[in-house]
Amino acid sequence: MKHNNHRKRPQGRGARGPAPSRPELPSLVRPQAVKVQYGKAFILLEDEDKNTFEFVGGNWVPYARSISDCRRDCNVTALSQKLGTKTRYEVREPLPE
Repeated sequence: MKHNNHRKRPQGRGARGPAPSRPELPSLVRPQAVKVQYGKAFILLEDEDKNTFEFVGGNWVPYARSISDCRRDCNVTALSQKLGTKTRYEVREPLPE
């Protein structure tokens, strides 16, 4: 005996009423972020004690700010190459307006 259930059409749910109305939400207007222009990149080196050094004239000279200070207002990118156990960073300071 063969089953013929596969030929039956699924029954519809009938006529639907109008879609329920939703209250309109006010559109959110966000102010556009100001584009920050950054200057030329320079390289910093950070050791295990969080001391930072800048490469000037072929030598690593102590730098006044730490990497965490630089991250607050500068564009800081960690570079993949390390010098021994020290980490290299590319830092770009914002240009004055």
